[in-house]
Amino acid sequence: MNSDDPSTAHIEILLDARQIALRIEQLAKEIAEARFSELLVIPILKGSFMFGADLLRALHTAGLKPEVDFIFLSSYGTGTQSSGRVEVLREPEAGMKGRDVLILDDILESGRTLAFAKDLIAARGANRVSTCVLLDKPVERAVDICADFRGFDCPDVFVVGYGMDIAHRYRELPYVGRIM
Repeated sequence: MNSDDPSTAHIEILLDARQIALRIEQLAKEIAEARFSELLVIPILKGSFMFGADLLRALHTAGLKPEVDFIFLSSYGTGTQSSGRVEVLREPEAGMKGRDVLILDDILESGRTLAFAKDLIAARGANRVSTCVLLDKPVERAVDICADFRGFDCPDVFVVGYGMDIAHRYRELPYVGRIM
């Protein structure tokens, strides 16, 4: 096996589909208890598209009727290390002034992407800006930010699956794993 070629890699499952689904149901209940007003949910693309879709369905089941829009940010390109610079590829179109906004991200590591999104949304006049991440990697952050809602702690390894990729591969996996 060539470890430099992701197409030939073996993947160790860290969180299976059932674990993820159960935690998302719990997260939806926690979010519902937060009593958001005129909730707008904004998943950060591309990595959080699966998490966003599943959480939105769970929020509906929990009795919420949020509006959804998307923001497309990039800081990785095709590599496994953040470039340290966040680039806006698409901004949300929904009005945010005076609304409660929940930003979703796949993983909190350096914190740059989530902090950038939070600052951008707050500058658009949101009343309350909260954050929710599927994975929280306990590493030293480049910026001071903590997620308001967290799915799982993540070991300090590069993960793929459930929307997350390496060189645009493995997003389709129904679980979170690491390449061996």
